[in-house]
Amino acid sequence: MSAQLSDLQKKINGFLEHLEVEKGSSPLTLRNYRHYLKRFQNWIRTKNFSEDIEKIDQEVVRQYRLYLSRLRAHPNSDKDKATLSKKTQSYHVIALRSFLKWLVKNDYKVLAPDKIDLPKVESKEVKFLSGGQVDRLLNAPSISKIYGRRDKAILEVLFSTGLRVSELVALDRDKVDLKRREFGVIGKGGRARVVFLSGRAAKWVGDYLGAREDDFKPLFIRHKGKIEPTTPDEKVRLSPRSVQRLVQKYVKRAKLPVKATPHVLRHSFATDLLMAGADLRSVQEMLGHKNVSTTQIYTHVTNKQLKNVHEAFHGKGGS
Repeated sequence: MSAQLSDLQKKINGFLEHLEVEKGSSPLTLRNYRHYLKRFQNWIRTKNFSEDIEKIDQEVVRQYRLYLSRLRAHPNSDKDKATLSKKTQSYHVIALRSFLKWLVKNDYKVLAPDKIDLPKVESKEVKFLSGGQVDRLLNAPSISKIYGRRDKAILEVLFSTGLRVSELVALDRDKVDLKRREFGVIGKGGRARVVFLSGRAAKWVGDYLGAREDDFKPLFIRHKGKIEPTTPDEKVRLSPRSVQRLVQKYVKRAKLPVKATPHVLRHSFATDLLMAGADLRSVQEMLGHKNVSTTQIYTHVTNKQLKNVHEAFHGKGGS
């Protein structure tokens, strides 16, 4: 006979089901939230605290945050004594606050989530490629082979659209309108948006598809290994990791000084738009950000423009 679930475990299960069914969260999001809340529950048990959700108060949360701040990031390593980063700690706290918000919404008497402050995380400078670096990267693939044409098309699409790598690999060929140069994607949190291709990106996607002699649905597929006409579509679809590896390959080939990833190309897309004069709200829509505050990580562009204005006009008004 299985052990009876605690009150806390029952509520965590209900919250995860809510994320999956009602919020449409991705498997990765569900996995992360399960991990963060499982860690909280395990800590509750090691401290012999009550698993009654109404007993979770500010003192319990304070002690848990102290535990997180001292927790080693790599507990199995004798050499690496590093603790969890502030960013990772904040993910744990965000998960706990989201859990409490759901409980409040469902009329449970629990600690108010707004009583839990998020840790202050130092903002990091966003990595992006200059125009010249982008050109070198996009021209790095050799297009004599079909996989080279595929890689060229992938790089062009990433820079042209700012797609997340998970969104890119999920694309199917019949969903991409090359004539209108647009298509729809479902991004984080199940949010739908329209994505636009540049003329150059559309040309290279068309060139790649024209060279293919298969009927597989995915827009980007692997071309090495055993592939039969009866192979399931999902067995030939490129994975996010394979796209990350191919970007790294061409970064090395182009001898770029920046450790570029698919996400750096997303940053480069947003930076390029803002430098050309696009407004932040439009860039927010194109990136699929829920809140404009997320898009504000690109204020490094605005700051550079302000510096240029300062240098051009400061001290030239006379005494």
